[in-house]
Amino acid sequence: MERIRIWILAIRPKTLPAALAPVIVGTSLAWADGVFSFFPALAAGLVALLLQVGANLANDYFDGINGIDTRFRLGPIRVTQSGLISPESVRRAMIGTLLTAAILGLYLVWVGRWPIALLGVAAMLSALAYSGGPYPLASHGLGDLFVFIFFGPVAVCGTYWVQAQTLNRLVLPASIAIGFLVTAILVVNNLRDIPTDRKTQKITLAVLLGRRNTIVFYRLLVGLAYPLLAVFWINGYGPWVLLPLLTLPLAMYWSGFVGRHADAALNRALAGTANLTLIFAVLFAIGLAAWV
Repeated sequence: MERIRIWILAIRPKTLPAALAPVIVGTSLAWADGVFSFFPALAAGLVALLLQVGANLANDYFDGINGIDTRFRLGPIRVTQSGLISPESVRRAMIGTLLTAAILGLYLVWVGRWPIALLGVAAMLSALAYSGGPYPLASHGLGDLFVFIFFGPVAVCGTYWVQAQTLNRLVLPASIAIGFLVTAILVVNNLRDIPTDRKTQKITLAVLLGRRNTIVFYRLLVGLAYPLLAVFWINGYGPWVLLPLLTLPLAMYWSGFVGRHADAALNRALAGTANLTLIFAVLFAIGLAAWV
């Protein structure tokens, strides 16, 4: 049981809402447009979860062996750096998880053809390049941009595409809203790690912006997700599509929290922002379903 608990720690379950939220939104749009397809939606969800777990393991492995994660880190324990799991075991788990995602992804390629093949290859490479390779994206201020792209437009539009083989013009604004919220999760993580990242010369966007500007950036990302709901209301989806506005008090709470707290206390905001993202996505899906 202890071994299982350690591996659960390694896959970082609190980050998994970031993988599910885009799939929920893409699928809800497909449902609203009458093009919902169960098996492609299910496969998209499983692949998204596996890619997230694979990226988490890659981050744990590469940051551990490269000395970016140290005993002074403020976030949750990293299994490679702490010695709880050997680097080789983490590396094998990372490869196995990404290979499983690729195998399941072949079904999505069969359904969605070459656009999904291109997106799948790009997603796999980004999962590795985020922390690994000769130019780790997360260590050169590019992590936020790639998270927005792959958890926003790529994930939402890709989920819709495998069900409809086309794109509704409103899929993009939906993907941008979810992309903003998922990126906010990363911003909290990097805000917490500014002191330790500076010491290890990991140049995240938060390190470049500094604490004050990173807090402003977080608040902008969270706040700008909500006006995009009006696009759907204006285009006739009905008032139920505004259901995610119920999460505004939660968004305001965490926006205030990140300004008042620092260091390990921001772990609460990290989990809270992930939950906010998932609840926002679920309420959005309910709103679209109610319109149908």
